[in-house]
Amino acid sequence: MAKVKVTQVKSTIDRSKRQKATIQALGLRKMNHTVVHEGTPQILGMIAKVNHLVKVEQL
Repeated sequence: MAKVKVTQVKSTIDRSKRQKATIQALGLRKMNHTVVHEGTPQILGMIAKVNHLVKVEQL
C-alpha cells in the first residue's frame, strides 16, 4: 500500500458531528496538523468524506 500524508487545512468549527468525528479518527487534532497513513480503502473513504477540510499528498 502507498502512504498518504493528510493535513488539515480548514477548521471543524460549524461542521457536523460526523465530519468532526472523521477528522478525529484520522488523527488530526488542529489546523495544519499532518499525519501519515497507509492508503487502505477505509482511510481513503474517510478522506473522501472530509476532502474539503484536508489536503492529501501521495508518498
